[in-house]
Amino acid sequence: MTESMVAACGLVCSDCPAYIACQTDDAELSKRTAAAWGSDDSPVLADDVNCDGCTTAHGVRWAWCEQCAVRTCASNRGVKNCAVCPDYGCSILEAFLEMAGEEARKRLATLRPTSLNKHSS
Repeated sequence: MTESMVAACGLVCSDCPAYIACQTDDAELSKRTAAAWGSDDSPVLADDVNCDGCTTAHGVRWAWCEQCAVRTCASNRGVKNCAVCPDYGCSILEAFLEMAGEEARKRLATLRPTSLNKHSS
């Protein structure tokens, strides 16, 4: 787990407790994460807290990854992450970043190649 795994949206999968619990087979972390992520209306079981990261092609993903519009869009466009997408800053990404917070936005900005930045006059 030495290299960071950054999802299409800018979140760091390798820092996620579901990823860490899965990779280290840490049952206690799975239980704590399930308790933190679940609610009475939407319970999460410790057995559900397994993920090999959003970017994995063949591993297990957290249930939300399969429903994530950002991940689906990036996959359909064949881009590693939104920072390299020609439509960077689209409504799908912006809606997610409103919820996810500034860290993901800043990370994507640092990953964005300067050649893709739009220049304003």
